[in-house]
Amino acid sequence: MMDLNQEMARIKKKVDSLILKDLLPQSDEVGEVDVLYRMMRDYPARPAKGLRPFICTTSCRAFGGKIEDALLTAAAIELFQNWILIHDDVEDGSRMRRGRPALHVMYDWTLAINAGDALHARMWKALLANRLKLGAKKAITLMDEFSRIVEETTEGQHIELGWVVGKKWDLTPSDYHTMCLKKTAWYTTIGPMRLGAMIADASGRALEKLVEIGTKLGVGFQIHDDVLNLSGNKKYGKEIADDLLEGKRTLILIKALNSCAGSDKERIVSILNKKRDEKTVREVKEVLSLIKKYGAMEAASQEAAGLVAEARGMLRRLSWDGDRRYVQLLDDTARFLVERNW
Repeated sequence: MMDLNQEMARIKKKVDSLILKDLLPQSDEVGEVDVLYRMMRDYPARPAKGLRPFICTTSCRAFGGKIEDALLTAAAIELFQNWILIHDDVEDGSRMRRGRPALHVMYDWTLAINAGDALHARMWKALLANRLKLGAKKAITLMDEFSRIVEETTEGQHIELGWVVGKKWDLTPSDYHTMCLKKTAWYTTIGPMRLGAMIADASGRALEKLVEIGTKLGVGFQIHDDVLNLSGNKKYGKEIADDLLEGKRTLILIKALNSCAGSDKERIVSILNKKRDEKTVREVKEVLSLIKKYGAMEAASQEAAGLVAEARGMLRRLSWDGDRRYVQLLDDTARFLVERNW
């Protein structure tokens, strides 16, 4: 049996090396251009799980493909993760990322957005380079899939931001699931699994099933992430209760609002409708206390565990052409999504 943590660290080392040595090498430029390249390398060089590239390469091997064929695509996934995090931090006003100040806090939001744009361009350049090893046809197929991943993710981000901007609170768990499918699941689980499967020439039926499996895994992952954001775990790497400061409509918050008494609901909404800098520490603690009062975190955690359990059952029933050890690794990864503490 292969150890999940060791394998994840091994793949991350390979992907990080590819990104920092080949895709984002040290700049020979001086002055402001050198600053840009240092900013581009900043988030990729910070400690992270490397979850999405790992899912891509493991899916490829589970379907009978070679890891060497999947590394460029895995690196492109990680570049995608980093440029959208830069933009996301600006849009949400987040102060911390992976245990350090967010890029726009270290420099300026205009420079951070531009660095994210530059990483976006490098992502497509990495995918285009697949034509040298995989051939032009497969490279275009992978780029087409990536295009959908970008579209789905930005649609989901717009939905979530729109809720905050429009001060929309009459939301259901179904609304959250739709947003989460687009914003999180497509680039965290659905896309990485499908990209790895495409590289390994998996069947069309398998690719279709991976959408359903990845949806359950991705939504479960995000719900658990929302729980971690409120749990106070130091390994999480973001400001504790950052979601409440940002006014994000998480499943936890939706469940709390749908369960609580009128006065408590009004109090939560009145606090969270304030801008980030207007909320006090005392008010955030008050909202957190009400969330706990109505058992919303526990209910959300149970839902996340249930979704992942369903997905694991579907994973085991899928037809695989590769080494079963990698199928087991995918199953271990699924379990990790709702058991991790960072």
